[in-house]
Amino acid sequence: MDAENIVNIPHSIEHIIIDSRKIIFPKSSLFFALSGPRRDGHQYIAEAYEKGVRYFVVNRNIHSSLYPEAHFLVVRDVLTALQTLAATHRAQFDYPVIGITGSNGKTVVKEWLYQLLSPEFNIVRSPRSYNSQIGVPLSVWQMKPTHTLGIFEAGISTSKEMPLLTAIIQPTIGILTNIGEAHKEGFVDNKEKLLEKLQLFPLCQFLIYCEDHVAEYLDIDANKHTLFHDQLMLFSWGREYDYADVYITGEIYEGPNTIVSFLFQEEPHQIIVPFTDNASIDNCMTCLCVMLVLDIDLPTIQERLMQLRHLEMRLELNKAVNNCHVLNDSYSTDLSSLSLALDYLHQQAGNNPMTVILSDILQTGMHQTELYQFVATELEQRNVHQLIGIGEQITKHKSLFKSAVAKTSFYASTNVFLQQFARKPVPLHLFNREYILLKGARVFSFERINEWLVQKVHQTVLEINLTAMVHNLKQYQQCLKPQTKLMAMVKAFSYGSGSVEIARLMQFYKVDYLAVAYADEGVELRQGDIQLPIMVMNVDAAAFSVLLEHRLEPEIFSFPIYQAFHEYLLNQGVVHYPVHIKLNTGMNRLGFEPHEMEALGRHILQHNTMNIQTVFSHLVGSESAEHDAFTRHQAALFDEAVGILKQYISYPFITHIANSSGIFRHPYLQYQMVRLGIGLYGVDSALEADNPQFQLHTVATLKTTIAQIRKVAANETIGYSRRGKLTRESTIATLRIGYADGYSRKLGNGVGKVWIHGQLAPVVGSVCMDMMMVDITDIPSAKEGDTVELFGSNVQIKDVAVWAETIPYEIMTSISQRVKRVYVEE
Repeated sequence: MDAENIVNIPHSIEHIIIDSRKIIFPKSSLFFALSGPRRDGHQYIAEAYEKGVRYFVVNRNIHSSLYPEAHFLVVRDVLTALQTLAATHRAQFDYPVIGITGSNGKTVVKEWLYQLLSPEFNIVRSPRSYNSQIGVPLSVWQMKPTHTLGIFEAGISTSKEMPLLTAIIQPTIGILTNIGEAHKEGFVDNKEKLLEKLQLFPLCQFLIYCEDHVAEYLDIDANKHTLFHDQLMLFSWGREYDYADVYITGEIYEGPNTIVSFLFQEEPHQIIVPFTDNASIDNCMTCLCVMLVLDIDLPTIQERLMQLRHLEMRLELNKAVNNCHVLNDSYSTDLSSLSLALDYLHQQAGNNPMTVILSDILQTGMHQTELYQFVATELEQRNVHQLIGIGEQITKHKSLFKSAVAKTSFYASTNVFLQQFARKPVPLHLFNREYILLKGARVFSFERINEWLVQKVHQTVLEINLTAMVHNLKQYQQCLKPQTKLMAMVKAFSYGSGSVEIARLMQFYKVDYLAVAYADEGVELRQGDIQLPIMVMNVDAAAFSVLLEHRLEPEIFSFPIYQAFHEYLLNQGVVHYPVHIKLNTGMNRLGFEPHEMEALGRHILQHNTMNIQTVFSHLVGSESAEHDAFTRHQAALFDEAVGILKQYISYPFITHIANSSGIFRHPYLQYQMVRLGIGLYGVDSALEADNPQFQLHTVATLKTTIAQIRKVAANETIGYSRRGKLTRESTIATLRIGYADGYSRKLGNGVGKVWIHGQLAPVVGSVCMDMMMVDITDIPSAKEGDTVELFGSNVQIKDVAVWAETIPYEIMTSISQRVKRVYVEE
């Protein structure tokens, strides 16, 4: 069947699936077998079929005898078929659709418009940042006759992508947020990028944009008739060009607010927005213009703008009381974001019980019984064991959840719930060793429940961005051959990031192996329901029983270790236990010498107690061109040793030698598997220096807060031993972090710097055990309680390592366990 005939699908299909792990309604789902550089969706047809899916879109003939009840729609290109289906679906509806593009601010503007326009419209919108060639059709598929407005994002990274998204979204109102540096590598210059983005709007009735952001690249008004149809009306705002429809004449900051004066239809007006940063003010002005285009009066606009808040555009996982974890998504409750949050909850919980605290779901346009029956099915399919419903409507429909969730309770309001429980410790019978999702509309103030549940610790946290980690994983996977396996290194508490949480993420994204340093790290992963094979890199006889009990696979690096493990297996009556053989090719740390391979091969063949899973070695200097000759020498020794071993071992085994830097710099050394370590965390100087188009994202951010600010006179000293000598009257901030938290004493006395209010502040005096001081004289806006970044997006960890005369590995793994780890997904 051709892609254009994909529209002839059964009417019973309501859900589009591209991930076999996220099947909730199999009988009404259509599975698109999308193929990427690493994964082929056709490999997961069996899993989807087993879960009950019966309709599939594929690009090849499938043996129907394997799936007797399945229906396969064969198309030339599965992605094109998905986009064609979404475009046809979109064409059924004639209500307004807002299409948003730009370099930054798309998601914020979309979410704010959803909040601002909900009183007038029943809105369908893109979930989170679903703005890609795959995300847009999935977003548009959500459109239903009950909606009265659509708001969808469109993101592109290269030329020729936008027309495909335009055909799907078919916007009637266009928004261009701005033109910036994002995805600059995909375009010749910003003018080309602007022209590409404008291709979203050729059939719009209105285009809303900021004149200041585009004037240097293109005069949109002068080129209107070549870019758009004749009926399109331009509506612009700006500070620099007085011909803009909304011309800003002044901005006055008053506390947390900004008073914006502007001319509209040649009349002066003022409006107050609850922000002072430029990005938020710009986004407010874009929203104001949309509301003016929709004929909403200024008093109403003013009232609603003051209700806006900075968006929490990510899920946040925190440790909580009674050995629980809380996933805080208490900012919205639409069905799309609920499904995404439940997926993430299920991913992180493993075999632990799951509780959902859910408020009334507002403004869906669905009949209330239909709505809460849908929610009950979502909870049941993910095996949620407890539901706490808060709100009049969900309480009214509590009978729908009785058969779906084992344990339920309902409360009329957040106040009623907290009045019953919050005046005493969190009871074990209510929450104990489980994962809790907080999902509530903003008016229910679920942040109060979050404060009650989350453990109270000192205000220094290590924030781990799981979305950034997945991005980095995919960056390296792009460098691999399709058949090359990947081992993720999660040793040393996942480089300080938290072993179980990172391992669950790797398991979800189907890496092939995990590696830890010691057996107790592997035990923790098994207790966290990690099923992937786990290699243990440092073993001794004391850990042998633990290895077998928890299915951990040891690295065998010497004959004494080999003999001891062989005798243990022999006594246990175990044969063919999986092991990994370590070779020394130049690191001179652990490993068999190449000349020992003949004897090792004979032993393994004769004894029959072990089965080789992999043979590997460590590169000494893969990140540096200076050591490339030695890297080739190591590879030659490795090949020679593996060749000898293969003369004795008849079955196939995996070989691997490349680490994070080796993956990119030495692709010929991929063998059958590679090991990805610190590159997952956004640190790989070789990757960024040799090919800047491969951009790693920052994963770990160490943050603390200002405890106290004081004025100190010139010639006074700061800290122990009077090491911090002031040459001027200074403002000194004391921070809630010290060397007991892992911040090195080497960073004291002006060596280290921290990030406060967009500026670097030097460390003053010695770093103390629990505190440190910084000079904020040149940052007058800083105040007590403000957040401070020690390393992250603004203070690169590699720079901190240089200051401390060490390497990023040590900086990350030195962060102590008393520092709370917070996991976020954007």
